[in-house]
Amino acid sequence: MELHDLLARLWRDYAALNPQVERVGALLAGAGERVVHDHIALRTWGDPRCDIEALARPFVRAGYRAAGAYRFAEKRLVARHFAHDDPALPLVFISELILAEFSPDLQDRVRCLLEQVPEDMFQAPDLCARGRPWRVAHAEVEALRRESEYAAWLAAFGWRANHFTVAVHELANLSELPALDAFLVAHGLRLNTAGGEIKGSPAQGLEQSSTLADVVEVEFSDGTFAVPACYYEFARRWPGPDGRQFRGFIEGSADKIFESTDRDSAS
Repeated sequence: MELHDLLARLWRDYAALNPQVERVGALLAGAGERVVHDHIALRTWGDPRCDIEALARPFVRAGYRAAGAYRFAEKRLVARHFAHDDPALPLVFISELILAEFSPDLQDRVRCLLEQVPEDMFQAPDLCARGRPWRVAHAEVEALRRESEYAAWLAAFGWRANHFTVAVHELANLSELPALDAFLVAHGLRLNTAGGEIKGSPAQGLEQSSTLADVVEVEFSDGTFAVPACYYEFARRWPGPDGRQFRGFIEGSADKIFESTDRDSAS
């Protein structure tokens, strides 16, 4: 699969699942803005068949390289980000749940989900865009949520873009994050305030904010239920001491961005 086709497929699926996307896009277009995406984020399980390296394969084949590693101890996650020499291409941020750090019950539930995945799918170049290939009950998702909001989201939605991120520094009129956030709130968008509405700082090289995930109806094996889906992120990058734009991520900020899909926040 060609890289641009994969990115377009991830975007279409994400936009279809996230009602905010069309609204935010229309608001920014009305303000005279053209949206450029800074990065996309993918989630997966820490299983060698579908871990970070597995989801990264099509991007690495297309010229992306590993550019940063991160650990989120409280959420029991690790992540890597991948960058391409073409500045027009978004960064790719991939995280995975460290299964060994969770209870035997959670590990067994995840094992049952992955046992439903055909072995050849794990080798598919578009694994990161396959969605949810397993049947799962909403009751099982809620059991996972008791230990990990991340595990609950991944069980409910599978392999797809968790969020896309607007490059705020590329905007013409709303290129300062406080101004953009105020604009979005004035038009009725709800923002994630965990750790503050804006995470990070110019001194750190990166400021981030995000909407709260829309709650959408999802079909499970035991019925249709409303669960938090995807969100839209906004990142404003700043130059570092060397004068070059900071192109990494800040663990403390990303940790709070993850909470944009938490049920209590989104409800």
